[in-house]
Amino acid sequence: MSGGLRIGSREAGQVQASCQIEVEVKHGVGLHARPSVTFTRLAKSFPCSIEVAVNGSDIWLNGKSIIKIMGARIRKGSVLSIRADGILAEEAIRALKELVERNFDEEKRHGRTI
Repeated sequence: MSGGLRIGSREAGQVQASCQIEVEVKHGVGLHARPSVTFTRLAKSFPCSIEVAVNGSDIWLNGKSIIKIMGARIRKGSVLSIRADGILAEEAIRALKELVERNFDEEKRHGRTI
């Protein structure tokens, strides 16, 4: 997959950045309710803007909106492009990519493999 980083200005000791990364959804049923909540909750924990596009679409969805993420009907095998802009953008996309790669931590939560 690909990723990029553009460093901008510093604000109050924080680095302003824009970056984007791609990750494949391998979760058995995709982003149904629980994974969507987990994804958007993590996205909301960062002060930057976060957007998601599915399978190369040019339509970018608000990554902090549970309605937008669930409404996208993201299935197993979909490729998510995640972009962030602002303070902690690089950390945000890294954390979200890792969350997707860990299958939204559902195995840990339910003690099973999906």
